[in-house]
Amino acid sequence: MTRSLQFRLSAWLSALVVAIAAAGGVVAFKTALHEANELQDGQLKQIAALVTPRTLAVMEREALAQVDGADAESKLVIQTLVERTPLSIAANVPDGLQNAIVDGTRWRLAVRTLDDGTRVVIGQKTAGRDEIARNSALATVTPFAALALVLLAALHLIVRRMFRPLAALSAGLDTRPEHDLSALSGDALPSEIAPFVVAINRLLARVEASVALQRRFVADAAHELRSPLTALSLQAERLDASELPDTARERLDALRRGLARTRSLLHQLLTLARLQQRTDADVARLRVQEIFRNVLEDLMPLAEEKEIDIGVSSVDEVFIHAPQADITIMVKNLVDNAIRYTPAGGRVDLATGVSNARPWIRVADDGPGIAPEERARVFDPFYRVPGSDANGSGLGLSIVGTIAARIGAQVELADAAPRGLVVTVTIATP
Repeated sequence: MTRSLQFRLSAWLSALVVAIAAAGGVVAFKTALHEANELQDGQLKQIAALVTPRTLAVMEREALAQVDGADAESKLVIQTLVERTPLSIAANVPDGLQNAIVDGTRWRLAVRTLDDGTRVVIGQKTAGRDEIARNSALATVTPFAALALVLLAALHLIVRRMFRPLAALSAGLDTRPEHDLSALSGDALPSEIAPFVVAINRLLARVEASVALQRRFVADAAHELRSPLTALSLQAERLDASELPDTARERLDALRRGLARTRSLLHQLLTLARLQQRTDADVARLRVQEIFRNVLEDLMPLAEEKEIDIGVSSVDEVFIHAPQADITIMVKNLVDNAIRYTPAGGRVDLATGVSNARPWIRVADDGPGIAPEERARVFDPFYRVPGSDANGSGLGLSIVGTIAARIGAQVELADAAPRGLVVTVTIATP
Protein backbone atom coordinates (compact mmCIF):
# COMPACT_ATOMS: atom_id res chain seq x y z
CA MET A 1 0.00 0.00 0.00
CA THR A 2 1.30 3.43 -0.86
CA ARG A 3 2.63 5.54 2.01
CA SER A 4 1.63 8.80 0.39
CA LEU A 5 -0.33 10.88 2.88
CA GLN A 6 -1.93 12.84 0.04
CA PHE A 7 -3.10 9.65 -1.68
CA ARG A 8 -4.46 8.11 1.50
CA LEU A 9 -6.25 11.30 2.50
CA SER A 10 -7.79 11.60 -0.97
CA ALA A 11 -8.75 7.92 -0.97
CA TRP A 12 -10.41 7.99 2.43
CA LEU A 13 -12.28 11.22 1.76
CA SER A 14 -13.36 9.94 -1.66
CA ALA A 15 -14.59 6.68 -0.11
CA LEU A 16 -16.50 8.67 2.50
CA VAL A 17 -18.09 10.88 -0.15
CA VAL A 18 -19.04 7.87 -2.25
CA ALA A 19 -20.52 6.06 0.77
CA ILE A 20 -22.57 9.09 1.84
CA ALA A 21 -23.70 9.72 -1.72
CA ALA A 22 -24.68 6.06 -2.14
CA ALA A 23 -26.61 6.03 1.14
CA GLY A 24 -28.30 9.30 0.27
CA GLY A 25 -29.09 8.03 -3.20
CA VAL A 26 -30.70 4.85 -1.86
CA VAL A 27 -32.82 6.80 0.62
CA ALA A 28 -33.78 9.37 -2.02
CA PHE A 29 -34.63 6.61 -4.53
CA LYS A 30 -36.87 4.75 -2.10
CA THR A 31 -38.53 7.95 -0.94
CA ALA A 32 -39.15 9.15 -4.48
CA LEU A 33 -40.44 5.71 -5.49
CA HIS A 34 -42.87 5.69 -2.59
CA GLU A 35 -44.01 9.23 -3.33
CA ALA A 36 -44.56 8.40 -6.99
CA ASN A 37 -46.70 5.38 -6.07
CA GLU A 38 -48.64 7.47 -3.58
CA LEU A 39 -49.25 10.08 -6.27
CA GLN A 40 -50.53 7.49 -8.71
CA ASP A 41 -52.77 5.96 -6.02
CA GLY A 42 -54.17 9.39 -5.35
CA GLN A 43 -54.92 9.81 -9.06
CA LEU A 44 -56.78 6.47 -9.08
CA LYS A 45 -58.85 7.64 -6.08
CA GLN A 46 -59.65 10.94 -7.77
CA ILE A 47 -60.79 9.20 -10.97
CA ALA A 48 -62.89 6.77 -8.93
CA ALA A 49 -64.52 9.75 -7.18
CA LEU A 50 -65.46 11.24 -10.57
CA VAL A 51 -67.41 8.14 -11.60
CA THR A 52 -71.17 8.51 -11.06
CA PRO A 53 -74.13 6.51 -12.36
CA ARG A 54 -74.63 9.14 -15.08
CA THR A 55 -70.93 9.35 -16.17
CA LEU A 56 -70.12 5.67 -15.90
CA ALA A 57 -71.00 4.70 -19.47
CA VAL A 58 -69.16 7.65 -20.99
CA MET A 59 -66.03 7.08 -18.89
CA GLU A 60 -65.97 3.37 -19.73
CA ARG A 61 -66.15 4.17 -23.41
CA GLU A 62 -63.51 6.90 -23.24
CA ALA A 63 -61.16 4.68 -21.24
CA LEU A 64 -61.22 2.11 -24.06
CA ALA A 65 -60.29 4.71 -26.66
CA GLN A 66 -56.67 5.05 -27.84
CA VAL A 67 -54.93 8.31 -26.92
CA ASP A 68 -52.10 9.49 -29.20
CA GLY A 69 -48.75 9.52 -27.42
CA ALA A 70 -50.03 7.65 -24.35
CA ASP A 71 -48.15 4.61 -23.03
CA ALA A 72 -50.24 1.44 -23.45
CA GLU A 73 -48.80 0.02 -20.22
CA SER A 74 -50.09 2.97 -18.19
CA LYS A 75 -53.59 2.97 -19.77
CA LEU A 76 -56.55 3.06 -17.33
CA VAL A 77 -59.41 0.55 -17.40
CA ILE A 78 -62.86 1.53 -16.07
CA GLN A 79 -65.61 -1.09 -15.76
CA THR A 80 -68.16 -2.55 -13.41
CA LEU A 81 -67.51 -5.67 -11.42
CA VAL A 82 -70.36 -7.36 -13.20
CA GLU A 83 -68.52 -7.10 -16.49
CA ARG A 84 -65.87 -9.74 -17.10
CA THR A 85 -63.83 -7.88 -19.72
CA PRO A 86 -61.25 -6.60 -19.93
CA LEU A 87 -60.77 -7.43 -16.23
CA SER A 88 -62.22 -10.55 -14.70
CA ILE A 89 -62.48 -9.71 -11.00
CA ALA A 90 -64.39 -11.42 -8.22
CA ALA A 91 -67.55 -9.58 -7.24
CA ASN A 92 -66.81 -9.75 -3.53
CA VAL A 93 -63.63 -7.64 -3.55
CA PRO A 94 -63.78 -4.85 -0.96
CA ASP A 95 -63.87 -1.18 -1.79
CA GLY A 96 -60.56 0.73 -1.79
CA LEU A 97 -57.07 0.35 -3.26
CA GLN A 98 -55.62 -3.13 -3.70
CA ASN A 99 -53.38 -5.27 -5.85
CA ALA A 100 -54.62 -8.09 -8.02
CA ILE A 101 -53.34 -10.54 -10.58
CA VAL A 102 -55.55 -10.93 -13.64
CA ASP A 103 -54.56 -13.48 -16.28
CA GLY A 104 -50.98 -13.45 -15.00
CA THR A 105 -50.69 -9.62 -15.09
CA ARG A 106 -50.36 -7.53 -11.96
CA TRP A 107 -52.85 -4.67 -11.60
CA ARG A 108 -53.44 -1.85 -9.17
CA LEU A 109 -57.18 -1.47 -8.57
CA ALA A 110 -59.46 1.16 -7.02
CA VAL A 111 -62.90 -0.32 -6.23
CA ARG A 112 -65.91 1.87 -5.36
CA THR A 113 -69.65 1.37 -4.84
CA LEU A 114 -71.78 4.04 -6.51
CA ASP A 115 -74.93 5.56 -5.03
CA ASP A 116 -77.17 3.20 -7.02
CA GLY A 117 -75.27 0.19 -5.71
CA THR A 118 -73.21 -0.37 -8.86
CA ARG A 119 -69.69 -1.41 -8.09
CA VAL A 120 -67.02 -0.05 -10.40
CA VAL A 121 -63.31 -0.72 -10.65
CA ILE A 122 -60.57 1.53 -12.04
CA GLY A 123 -57.46 -0.47 -12.86
CA GLN A 124 -53.93 0.22 -14.09
CA LYS A 125 -51.15 -2.25 -14.88
CA THR A 126 -48.54 -2.36 -12.13
CA ALA A 127 -45.71 -2.58 -14.69
CA GLY A 128 -46.59 0.80 -16.15
CA ARG A 129 -46.99 2.34 -12.71
CA ASP A 130 -43.64 0.94 -11.57
CA GLU A 131 -41.90 2.25 -14.67
CA ILE A 132 -43.28 5.74 -14.06
CA ALA A 133 -42.27 5.55 -10.38
CA ARG A 134 -38.76 4.29 -11.19
CA ASN A 135 -38.22 7.00 -13.80
CA SER A 136 -39.36 9.61 -11.31
CA ALA A 137 -37.07 8.18 -8.60
CA LEU A 138 -34.08 8.00 -10.97
CA ALA A 139 -34.66 11.60 -11.98
CA THR A 140 -34.44 12.46 -8.31
CA VAL A 141 -31.24 10.42 -7.73
CA THR A 142 -29.35 11.57 -10.85
CA PRO A 143 -28.35 14.94 -9.32
CA PHE A 144 -26.86 13.02 -6.38
CA ALA A 145 -24.56 11.10 -8.72
CA ALA A 146 -23.54 14.26 -10.60
CA LEU A 147 -22.97 16.11 -7.34
CA ALA A 148 -20.85 13.23 -6.02
CA LEU A 149 -18.63 13.32 -9.14
CA VAL A 150 -18.21 17.10 -8.89
CA LEU A 151 -17.46 16.77 -5.18
CA LEU A 152 -14.81 14.09 -5.81
CA ALA A 153 -13.09 16.27 -8.41
CA ALA A 154 -13.22 19.31 -6.12
CA LEU A 155 -11.95 17.23 -3.21
CA HIS A 156 -9.00 15.99 -5.27
CA LEU A 157 -8.08 19.55 -6.31
CA ILE A 158 -8.43 20.85 -2.75
CA VAL A 159 -6.17 18.11 -1.33
CA ARG A 160 -3.57 18.76 -4.04
CA ARG A 161 -3.70 22.47 -3.28
CA MET A 162 -3.29 21.79 0.44
CA PHE A 163 -0.16 19.72 -0.21
CA ARG A 164 1.28 22.15 -2.78
CA PRO A 165 3.42 24.01 -0.19
CA LEU A 166 5.00 20.70 0.80
CA ALA A 167 5.73 19.89 -2.85
CA ALA A 168 7.24 23.35 -3.34
CA LEU A 169 9.38 22.90 -0.22
CA SER A 170 10.59 19.51 -1.46
CA ALA A 171 11.38 20.89 -4.93
CA GLY A 172 13.28 23.79 -3.39
CA LEU A 173 15.39 21.43 -1.30
CA ASP A 174 16.13 19.22 -4.32
CA THR A 175 17.38 22.17 -6.37
CA ARG A 176 19.51 23.69 -3.61
CA PRO A 177 23.28 23.63 -4.10
CA GLU A 178 25.14 21.52 -1.57
CA HIS A 179 26.73 24.54 0.12
CA ASP A 180 23.40 26.26 0.82
CA LEU A 181 22.48 25.42 4.42
CA SER A 182 20.20 28.41 5.00
CA ALA A 183 17.00 27.95 6.98
CA LEU A 184 13.79 26.84 5.29
CA SER A 185 10.85 29.19 5.11
CA GLY A 186 7.71 27.79 6.73
CA ASP A 187 5.41 30.78 6.23
CA ALA A 188 3.10 29.07 3.71
CA LEU A 189 3.10 25.67 5.42
CA PRO A 190 0.27 24.29 7.58
CA SER A 191 0.77 24.63 11.30
CA GLU A 192 0.96 20.82 11.61
CA ILE A 193 4.08 20.79 9.40
CA ALA A 194 5.75 23.79 11.03
CA PRO A 195 7.39 21.74 13.86
CA PHE A 196 9.12 19.55 11.27
CA VAL A 197 10.43 22.62 9.44
CA VAL A 198 11.69 24.07 12.72
CA ALA A 199 13.47 20.79 13.51
CA ILE A 200 15.01 20.67 10.01
CA ASN A 201 16.20 24.28 10.38
CA ARG A 202 17.84 23.44 13.70
CA LEU A 203 19.55 20.47 12.08
CA LEU A 204 20.74 22.65 9.18
CA ALA A 205 22.10 25.19 11.66
CA ARG A 206 24.05 22.46 13.49
CA VAL A 207 25.38 21.06 10.21
CA GLU A 208 26.38 24.54 9.05
CA ALA A 209 28.22 25.19 12.31
CA SER A 210 30.02 21.84 12.04
CA VAL A 211 30.99 22.41 8.40
CA ALA A 212 32.16 25.94 9.18
CA LEU A 213 34.29 24.58 12.03
CA GLN A 214 35.90 22.03 9.73
CA ARG A 215 36.56 24.64 7.05
CA ARG A 216 38.11 27.01 9.57
CA PHE A 217 40.31 24.19 10.83
CA VAL A 218 41.50 23.39 7.28
CA ALA A 219 42.10 27.06 6.50
CA ASP A 220 43.91 27.67 9.80
CA ALA A 221 46.02 24.55 9.40
CA ALA A 222 46.99 25.49 5.85
CA HIS A 223 47.82 29.03 6.95
CA GLU A 224 49.91 27.86 9.90
CA LEU A 225 51.86 25.48 7.70
CA ARG A 226 52.89 28.24 5.32
CA SER A 227 55.45 29.74 7.71
CA PRO A 228 57.45 26.56 8.41
CA LEU A 229 57.15 25.59 4.75
CA THR A 230 58.57 28.95 3.72
CA ALA A 231 61.43 28.47 6.20
CA LEU A 232 62.16 25.04 4.75
CA SER A 233 62.15 26.47 1.25
CA LEU A 234 64.64 29.17 2.25
CA GLN A 235 66.89 26.60 3.86
CA ALA A 236 66.70 24.51 0.70
CA GLU A 237 67.65 27.56 -1.42
CA ARG A 238 70.63 28.29 0.82
CA LEU A 239 71.66 24.65 0.70
CA ASP A 240 71.43 24.70 -3.09
CA ALA A 241 73.96 27.54 -3.23
CA SER A 242 76.57 25.49 -1.42
CA GLU A 243 78.81 22.79 -2.90
CA LEU A 244 77.20 19.34 -2.59
CA PRO A 245 78.03 15.86 -3.84
CA ASP A 246 75.90 14.63 -6.72
CA THR A 247 73.97 12.24 -4.53
CA ALA A 248 73.12 14.98 -2.02
CA ARG A 249 72.11 17.35 -4.81
CA GLU A 250 69.70 14.77 -6.26
CA ARG A 251 68.10 14.41 -2.86
CA LEU A 252 67.95 18.20 -2.52
CA ASP A 253 66.18 18.47 -5.89
CA ALA A 254 63.65 15.88 -4.75
CA LEU A 255 63.16 17.86 -1.53
CA ARG A 256 62.60 21.10 -3.45
CA ARG A 257 60.02 19.39 -5.73
CA GLY A 258 58.24 18.03 -2.68
CA LEU A 259 58.21 21.49 -1.09
CA ALA A 260 56.79 22.95 -4.31
CA ARG A 261 53.99 20.37 -4.36
CA THR A 262 53.23 21.07 -0.72
CA ARG A 263 53.09 24.84 -1.36
CA SER A 264 50.70 24.21 -4.25
CA LEU A 265 48.53 21.98 -2.04
CA LEU A 266 48.38 24.59 0.72
CA HIS A 267 47.54 27.29 -1.80
CA GLN A 268 44.67 25.23 -3.21
CA LEU A 269 43.44 24.35 0.27
CA LEU A 270 43.30 28.02 1.22
CA THR A 271 41.58 28.84 -2.08
CA LEU A 272 38.96 26.12 -1.56
CA ALA A 273 38.37 27.18 2.06
CA ARG A 274 37.89 30.83 1.04
CA LEU A 275 35.48 29.84 -1.73
CA GLN A 276 33.42 27.66 0.61
CA GLN A 277 33.25 30.31 3.32
CA ARG A 278 32.34 33.19 1.01
CA THR A 279 28.60 33.66 0.55
CA ASP A 280 28.53 36.44 -2.04
CA ALA A 281 30.78 38.25 -4.48
CA ASP A 282 30.58 41.30 -6.71
CA VAL A 283 29.39 40.43 -10.21
CA ALA A 284 31.05 42.32 -13.07
CA ARG A 285 31.01 42.32 -16.86
CA LEU A 286 34.15 40.46 -17.86
CA ARG A 287 35.93 39.98 -21.16
CA VAL A 288 36.88 36.30 -21.46
CA GLN A 289 39.90 36.99 -23.68
CA GLU A 290 41.34 39.22 -20.96
CA ILE A 291 40.92 36.43 -18.41
CA PHE A 292 42.71 34.02 -20.76
CA ARG A 293 45.60 36.46 -21.11
CA ASN A 294 46.05 36.86 -17.35
CA VAL A 295 45.93 33.10 -16.74
CA LEU A 296 48.39 32.34 -19.53
CA GLU A 297 50.84 34.92 -18.15
CA ASP A 298 50.83 33.09 -14.81
CA LEU A 299 51.07 29.56 -16.17
CA MET A 300 53.27 30.05 -19.23
CA PRO A 301 56.48 29.10 -17.33
CA LEU A 302 54.91 25.77 -16.33
CA ALA A 303 53.88 25.09 -19.94
CA GLU A 304 57.31 26.07 -21.30
CA GLU A 305 59.00 23.76 -18.83
CA LYS A 306 57.12 20.83 -20.43
CA GLU A 307 57.37 22.30 -23.96
CA ILE A 308 53.57 22.35 -24.26
CA ASP A 309 51.97 24.28 -27.11
CA ILE A 310 49.38 26.37 -25.29
CA GLY A 311 47.19 29.16 -26.66
CA VAL A 312 43.75 30.52 -27.44
CA SER A 313 42.06 28.97 -30.48
CA SER A 314 39.02 31.28 -30.64
CA VAL A 315 38.89 34.91 -31.78
CA ASP A 316 35.35 35.80 -30.69
CA GLU A 317 34.87 38.62 -28.24
CA VAL A 318 32.77 37.09 -25.46
CA PHE A 319 31.59 38.86 -22.33
CA ILE A 320 30.19 37.24 -19.21
CA HIS A 321 28.64 38.48 -15.98
CA ALA A 322 30.31 36.81 -13.02
CA PRO A 323 32.68 37.50 -10.09
CA GLN A 324 36.10 38.21 -11.59
CA ALA A 325 38.08 36.40 -8.89
CA ASP A 326 35.93 33.26 -9.19
CA ILE A 327 36.17 33.07 -12.98
CA THR A 328 39.93 33.68 -12.91
CA ILE A 329 40.49 30.96 -10.30
CA MET A 330 38.27 28.53 -12.21
CA VAL A 331 40.02 29.05 -15.57
CA LYS A 332 43.44 28.96 -13.90
CA ASN A 333 42.69 25.61 -12.26
CA LEU A 334 41.39 24.16 -15.52
CA VAL A 335 44.47 25.26 -17.44
CA ASP A 336 46.79 24.16 -14.61
CA ASN A 337 45.20 20.70 -14.62
CA ALA A 338 45.48 20.48 -18.41
CA ILE A 339 49.20 21.38 -18.30
CA ARG A 340 49.98 18.95 -15.48
CA TYR A 341 48.24 15.98 -17.13
CA THR A 342 49.39 16.69 -20.70
CA PRO A 343 52.61 14.89 -21.60
CA ALA A 344 55.72 16.86 -22.61
CA GLY A 345 55.41 18.27 -26.12
CA GLY A 346 51.60 18.14 -25.98
CA ARG A 347 48.97 20.76 -26.71
CA VAL A 348 46.46 22.76 -24.63
CA ASP A 349 43.83 24.94 -26.30
CA LEU A 350 41.61 27.58 -24.70
CA ALA A 351 38.42 28.70 -26.45
CA THR A 352 35.26 30.67 -25.78
CA GLY A 353 31.99 31.31 -27.55
CA VAL A 354 28.23 31.63 -27.22
CA SER A 355 25.68 28.86 -27.75
CA ASN A 356 21.92 29.30 -27.28
CA ALA A 357 22.53 32.79 -25.86
CA ARG A 358 24.77 31.32 -23.11
CA PRO A 359 28.55 31.97 -23.11
CA TRP A 360 30.92 29.06 -22.62
CA ILE A 361 34.60 28.54 -21.82
CA ARG A 362 36.45 25.45 -23.06
CA VAL A 363 39.86 23.97 -22.18
CA ALA A 364 41.07 21.00 -24.26
CA ASP A 365 44.24 18.94 -23.97
CA ASP A 366 45.72 15.81 -25.54
CA GLY A 367 46.57 14.11 -22.25
CA PRO A 368 45.31 10.72 -21.03
CA GLY A 369 41.76 12.01 -20.47
CA ILE A 370 39.29 10.76 -17.87
CA ALA A 371 37.23 7.59 -18.23
CA PRO A 372 33.44 8.21 -18.29
CA GLU A 373 32.90 6.15 -15.11
CA GLU A 374 35.39 8.37 -13.23
CA ARG A 375 34.02 11.76 -14.30
CA ALA A 376 31.42 12.02 -11.56
CA ARG A 377 34.04 11.62 -8.82
CA VAL A 378 36.78 13.92 -10.09
CA PHE A 379 34.95 16.90 -8.52
CA ASP A 380 35.37 15.38 -5.03
CA PRO A 381 38.18 16.93 -2.94
CA PHE A 382 41.49 15.02 -3.07
CA TYR A 383 40.18 12.48 -5.57
CA ARG A 384 42.67 11.50 -8.25
CA VAL A 385 42.10 9.21 -11.21
CA PRO A 386 43.66 5.78 -10.53
CA GLY A 387 46.89 5.22 -12.47
CA SER A 388 47.70 8.90 -12.88
CA ASP A 389 51.35 9.78 -12.31
CA ALA A 390 51.02 13.56 -12.73
CA ASN A 391 51.87 15.86 -9.85
CA GLY A 392 48.69 17.20 -8.33
CA SER A 393 46.64 17.46 -5.15
CA GLY A 394 43.22 16.38 -6.42
CA LEU A 395 41.71 19.77 -5.56
CA GLY A 396 41.74 21.51 -8.97
CA LEU A 397 38.42 20.20 -10.32
CA SER A 398 36.90 20.35 -6.82
CA ILE A 399 37.58 24.11 -6.82
CA VAL A 400 36.11 24.35 -10.33
CA GLY A 401 32.98 22.50 -9.22
CA THR A 402 32.57 24.71 -6.14
CA ILE A 403 32.81 27.90 -8.20
CA ALA A 404 30.46 26.54 -10.88
CA ALA A 405 27.84 25.67 -8.27
CA ARG A 406 28.17 29.14 -6.73
CA ILE A 407 27.70 31.08 -9.98
CA GLY A 408 25.15 28.70 -11.52
CA ALA A 409 27.44 27.37 -14.27
CA GLN A 410 27.47 23.88 -15.77
CA VAL A 411 30.67 21.85 -16.15
CA GLU A 412 30.80 19.09 -18.76
CA LEU A 413 33.64 16.63 -19.38
CA ALA A 414 34.07 14.98 -22.78
CA ASP A 415 36.66 13.11 -24.81
CA ALA A 416 38.90 15.07 -27.14
CA ALA A 417 39.82 13.83 -30.62
CA PRO A 418 41.92 11.80 -31.10
CA ARG A 419 42.75 11.67 -27.37
CA GLY A 420 42.61 13.86 -24.31
CA LEU A 421 39.96 15.72 -22.34
CA VAL A 422 37.65 18.64 -23.13
CA VAL A 423 36.20 20.62 -20.21
CA THR A 424 33.36 23.01 -21.11
CA VAL A 425 31.95 25.49 -18.61
CA THR A 426 28.63 27.06 -19.63
CA ILE A 427 27.97 30.31 -17.80
CA ALA A 428 24.46 31.25 -16.70
CA THR A 429 23.08 34.44 -18.24
CA PRO A 430 21.86 37.21 -15.92
